[in-house]
Amino acid sequence: MGRAAIAVAVAGAAVLAGCTVQAPDGDGKRRSPVHIELPGDTPSPARTPDDDDDGGDGGGPGTAPAPPDDGRPSAAPVPPRVLWSRGDTGRDVRELQARLRQVAWLFEGPTGTYDESTERAVSGFQGKRGLPRTGRTDTVTWERLLGMTREPGTWDLYLMGGQPADPPDPRCTTGRVLCIDKTSRTLRWMVDGRTVSTMAVRFGSKGTPTREGVFSIYWKSRDHVSTLYDSPMPYAMFFSGGQAVHYSPDFAARGYAGASHGCVNVRDEGAIAELYAQVRDGDKVVVSW
Repeated sequence: MGRAAIAVAVAGAAVLAGCTVQAPDGDGKRRSPVHIELPGDTPSPARTPDDDDDGGDGGGPGTAPAPPDDGRPSAAPVPPRVLWSRGDTGRDVRELQARLRQVAWLFEGPTGTYDESTERAVSGFQGKRGLPRTGRTDTVTWERLLGMTREPGTWDLYLMGGQPADPPDPRCTTGRVLCIDKTSRTLRWMVDGRTVSTMAVRFGSKGTPTREGVFSIYWKSRDHVSTLYDSPMPYAMFFSGGQAVHYSPDFAARGYAGASHGCVNVRDEGAIAELYAQVRDGDKVVVSW
């Protein structure tokens, strides 16, 4: 058989056997077949562009397999921690109430007691801002309130009284004395150095200041009405000119947002009623800073 015939026979056999013969290179020389698939062989799996990926988002060999879905629900989010709720007391509750007053969600106090009014105010504040209306002050609610308000001052915290009294003036330690302290805004009723009762008081404004010094009660008037200002002064106990210790409904309503015309105002009517019954004409009055 001639060379041409042999070449034709080999090529035909290659086609029948599934053989791909490499084309001649540029130098005209033929090379051995690069790929042969015989009948009955299993074909290699098809490759995709991602098969050569080295770990990108395409899901190549470097990508971690997705976790199997086992049908179990994911863990519920942890609710924010509750800081204060109904029944709690203390200085922190006062600050909460003072800040709620700043944004007009609370109009009472501060009292320092987390009561029903405080719970309603917190619930309203939460609902307005899309938070769960629990009425309890949690960390999320507190952070939102902090971001909307300023730091309360001392008399914001004790707007309606309740502040602690400072130590009594030394002139109050003997006898029967109404010991009035402008610094702590308190009145101590003292007998022989013992404090019988303490109450919050309010003083005159800069234009009509309450006088300081040592005085004595010279007149008591249970249902007194001011002849100068035509305003009620119940349980009045006069100690210096027209200045007296007396109950003030304005102080009871507005707290330290207002001032007197020089008198010493008491906001607790029950407390001053008891005081009025115990104080006598001639008892000493000490007004000090």
